[in-house]
Amino acid sequence: MQFSVLASGSTGNAVYVESGDHAFIVDAGLTGKKMDQLFEKIDRDIKKLTGILVTHEHTDHIKGVGILARKYNIPIYANDKTWQAMDGLIGKVPLEQRFNFDMETVKSFGGLDIESFGVSHDAADPMFYTFHENGRKLAVITDTGYVSDRMKGIIRGADSYVFESNHDVGMLQMGPHPWSIKRRILSDVGHVSNEDAAIAMSEVIFEKQTQIYLAHLSKDNNMKDLARMSVSQTLQSVGIMPNEYVHLHDTDAEQPTKLVLV
Repeated sequence: MQFSVLASGSTGNAVYVESGDHAFIVDAGLTGKKMDQLFEKIDRDIKKLTGILVTHEHTDHIKGVGILARKYNIPIYANDKTWQAMDGLIGKVPLEQRFNFDMETVKSFGGLDIESFGVSHDAADPMFYTFHENGRKLAVITDTGYVSDRMKGIIRGADSYVFESNHDVGMLQMGPHPWSIKRRILSDVGHVSNEDAAIAMSEVIFEKQTQIYLAHLSKDNNMKDLARMSVSQTLQSVGIMPNEYVHLHDTDAEQPTKLVLV
């Protein structure tokens, strides 16, 4: 199993995952043209996608979903409430390309098992995914106001994480957004901060080689260096030394990460 964080941030999100003959993207929050360019950069054929796994209906996660599905005849997977919320946002999708993926269920594609789980976000029925193959595990979790014990139980012990590290609380509080938006981001249905993300990480990572990709950084309320430093310092404060067995990586809103083996 390999993956690449194609794009991650306030302006658009997509994660590519492949295993054997199957390949998926978690969300397509960029234009169809931009998605084509990102696939060229990782040297993969977008036409060979097995499906698009939708997490929730916010624009930065579904902007390119309908376009790609129609252009390349790609199946779309989402839960029922998310399908309802997407109506009118992604255009018409043929019935034969519409598939339900219920929350807290597992779908198998060859040797790849994909598990869905709910998160706490201000969307209709938001959920994310873990991927399992041959005892290896990738967990993708962003867009949640907090990481509950139930979520931690599902993502615990993964070999690789795409983990939200959305904002620095100080930058957010001093930033340009109106208080209503700040309150929403800080709420239980908003986004997790650098420090809260690190605390959750410390409770789910095992003492083994683990790759963590810091994702969905706010353009206005965070910086890559700050996110990495904050997460690193918080992990160190509980006895986890980054670069010993936990390795932190940046993601970008415009450039994909290299394909990496889970």
